[in-house]
Amino acid sequence: MTLKEKVQDALNKVRPSLQADGGDVELVEVNEDGIVKVRLTGACGGCPMSQMTLKMGIERILKQNVPEVQSVESV
Repeated sequence: MTLKEKVQDALNKVRPSLQADGGDVELVEVNEDGIVKVRLTGACGGCPMSQMTLKMGIERILKQNVPEVQSVESV
Protein backbone atom coordinates (compact mmCIF):
# COMPACT_ATOMS: atom_id res chain seq x y z
CA MET A 1 0.00 0.00 0.00
CA THR A 2 1.43 3.38 -0.99
CA LEU A 3 1.68 6.35 1.37
CA LYS A 4 -1.07 8.12 -0.56
CA GLU A 5 -3.38 5.09 -0.20
CA LYS A 6 -2.70 4.94 3.56
CA VAL A 7 -3.51 8.66 3.89
CA GLN A 8 -6.71 8.23 1.84
CA ASP A 9 -7.81 5.35 4.11
CA ALA A 10 -7.20 7.48 7.20
CA LEU A 11 -9.12 10.42 5.67
CA ASN A 12 -12.04 8.08 5.08
CA LYS A 13 -12.20 7.58 8.87
CA VAL A 14 -12.48 11.36 9.42
CA ARG A 15 -14.85 12.06 6.53
CA PRO A 16 -18.17 10.98 8.18
CA SER A 17 -17.83 13.49 11.03
CA LEU A 18 -17.02 16.29 8.58
CA GLN A 19 -19.95 15.32 6.36
CA ALA A 20 -22.27 15.33 9.37
CA ASP A 21 -21.55 19.07 9.66
CA GLY A 22 -22.01 19.71 5.93
CA GLY A 23 -18.33 19.65 4.98
CA ASP A 24 -15.77 17.30 3.52
CA VAL A 25 -12.04 16.91 2.93
CA GLU A 26 -10.31 16.29 -0.38
CA LEU A 27 -6.78 14.88 -0.66
CA VAL A 28 -4.69 17.11 -2.92
CA GLU A 29 -1.14 15.82 -2.52
CA VAL A 30 1.13 13.66 -0.38
CA ASN A 31 4.83 14.37 -0.84
CA GLU A 32 7.80 12.19 0.06
CA ASP A 33 8.57 14.33 3.14
CA GLY A 34 5.29 13.32 4.76
CA ILE A 35 3.53 16.64 4.08
CA VAL A 36 -0.14 16.07 3.28
CA LYS A 37 -2.08 18.77 1.45
CA VAL A 38 -5.85 18.73 1.71
CA ARG A 39 -8.71 20.98 0.68
CA LEU A 40 -11.61 21.48 3.08
CA THR A 41 -14.85 21.76 1.12
CA GLY A 42 -18.50 22.50 1.77
CA ALA A 43 -19.25 24.05 5.15
CA CYS A 44 -15.67 23.34 6.27
CA GLY A 45 -14.24 25.57 3.54
CA GLY A 46 -15.45 28.83 5.07
CA CYS A 47 -15.70 27.81 8.70
CA PRO A 48 -13.76 29.96 11.18
CA MET A 49 -12.86 26.77 13.08
CA SER A 50 -11.41 25.04 10.02
CA GLN A 51 -7.77 25.44 11.14
CA MET A 52 -8.59 23.79 14.44
CA THR A 53 -10.41 21.00 12.62
CA LEU A 54 -7.40 20.61 10.35
CA LYS A 55 -4.75 20.45 13.09
CA MET A 56 -6.59 18.94 16.07
CA GLY A 57 -8.78 16.59 14.05
CA ILE A 58 -7.51 15.63 10.63
CA GLU A 59 -3.76 15.92 11.33
CA ARG A 60 -4.04 14.05 14.64
CA ILE A 61 -5.97 11.15 13.08
CA LEU A 62 -3.61 10.95 10.10
CA LYS A 63 -0.51 10.88 12.33
CA GLN A 64 -2.07 8.14 14.49
CA ASN A 65 -2.91 5.97 11.48
CA VAL A 66 0.02 6.82 9.19
CA PRO A 67 3.26 7.42 11.15
CA GLU A 68 5.01 8.76 8.02
CA VAL A 69 2.80 11.86 8.05
CA GLN A 70 4.70 14.88 9.38
CA SER A 71 2.07 17.59 8.94
CA VAL A 72 -1.19 18.45 7.20
CA GLU A 73 -1.70 21.70 5.31
CA SER A 74 -4.79 23.24 3.79
CA VAL A 75 -4.58 24.51 0.21
